[in-house]
Amino acid sequence: MSEPFVVVGGDAAGLSAASKYRRENPDGDVIVFEKGDWVSYAQCGMPYFVKGEVDSITDLLSLKPDQAEERGIDLRRRHEVLSVNPDEQTVTVRNEDGTFEQAYGDLLIATGARAVSDPIPGTDLSGAFTLHSMDDTAALRAFLVDEAEAEEIASVEYVDGDYVRGFGARDPPETAAIVGGGYVGVEMAEAFSAHGLDVHLFQRPDRLLEPFGEAVAEEVADALRDAGVTLHLDMEVKRLAGDGGRLTGVECANTRLDADVAVVGIGVAPNTDLLSDTDVELGDSGAIAIDDHGRTNREHVYAAGDCAEMRHAVTGEPDWTPLGLTANRAGRAIGQTVAGDPEPVGDIAGTAVVKAFDEECGRTGILDHERARDAGFDPVSETVTAGSRSGYYPGNAETTVTLTADRETGRLLGGSIVGTDRAAIRIDTVATALEAGMTVAEVERLDLAYAPPFSPVWDPVLVAAKVLRGSLD
Repeated sequence: MSEPFVVVGGDAAGLSAASKYRRENPDGDVIVFEKGDWVSYAQCGMPYFVKGEVDSITDLLSLKPDQAEERGIDLRRRHEVLSVNPDEQTVTVRNEDGTFEQAYGDLLIATGARAVSDPIPGTDLSGAFTLHSMDDTAALRAFLVDEAEAEEIASVEYVDGDYVRGFGARDPPETAAIVGGGYVGVEMAEAFSAHGLDVHLFQRPDRLLEPFGEAVAEEVADALRDAGVTLHLDMEVKRLAGDGGRLTGVECANTRLDADVAVVGIGVAPNTDLLSDTDVELGDSGAIAIDDHGRTNREHVYAAGDCAEMRHAVTGEPDWTPLGLTANRAGRAIGQTVAGDPEPVGDIAGTAVVKAFDEECGRTGILDHERARDAGFDPVSETVTAGSRSGYYPGNAETTVTLTADRETGRLLGGSIVGTDRAAIRIDTVATALEAGMTVAEVERLDLAYAPPFSPVWDPVLVAAKVLRGSLD
């Protein structure tokens, strides 16, 4: 009897792979090791649970443990894989009873990423969160609501009840500090504001959402300020201050803010420690290097999700952009490949969207000129503002689009969008054009849908392509 397909990590990539493998190979054995209690959860939904738009934390689960087992997946929670031996094709696993060796026929590393907080002392203080785990998310929501609602959260299956009750019993915070102006920072500014807190956001660079470009950053900054969020841009947080183990404030070089709660969202790093004693290759990003089918340099060892690199659709080079669809898609492809029907994991373009109060933001590809030049392009960008619908139709709103292209070939390299009327979803048009390797002229000629309630005759993306083409010519 052949050895099982073993998956390390029970979230997006891991359970997508396991589920697909079982569908394609109903007689095959698959074991998923997950070191925690939570599996298959929507990390991107955490700020919306904290805000209160998502009622129950279990609504963030895509697949519950009993559902995984119904699919024929041998899901083993509270099992931590400590190391991998590719020569023997085994993994060393620790559970509450001790350690043991598990043989595998094929192995998927889907260990995800961890929140980065090391550069800032004090992140271990009670009241300081990284919002990277479901229990932290539950505890943060409990901290913001009354004790009765906090008890409801603490009583939910899988939740660390004692941990959550500890925050539910405390007086709700009045002042929130957010460290980092990326996705988590912007979304948490909205979440804290919904609870009536005095919200302060600290960002070391001089603009928010850096990968989205200058136009988006300016619109988002205005939206946050209009909502009452105090922005501290170009200001580095030196440490989180505390007293008796509890957070009391945030300290910068020349200022201090008293705060009752803080969220640190300064980035993530791939979880690859269990491979440290192996010759499985890592890429320049520190994530695991893989080929078009998710294979590592070691036979029968695959990687997917936030711990693995992918090929960038624009540059053709390995890149690391940890996002939900990337993990799910790659995991599903690997499950099919291991089952015997090879499927490529696909390329990535870094396509992402984020909501900042009423502003919707999207980005894809390469916008930064320095990065574009490093990839061998001669970048040219144009930014336009156009209506989201026909000017006479109710609901029309300004939509700002930035497109970047290569001067020599006219190839589209990237784009960003911001606006209040279905702006973010328009970035999918740009992402599709990138995947197809289209030129700006080809984008300008796209036959996009038009009707007054949905779009003007010239969609904002087409307007931007028309203007950028003029600059290239």
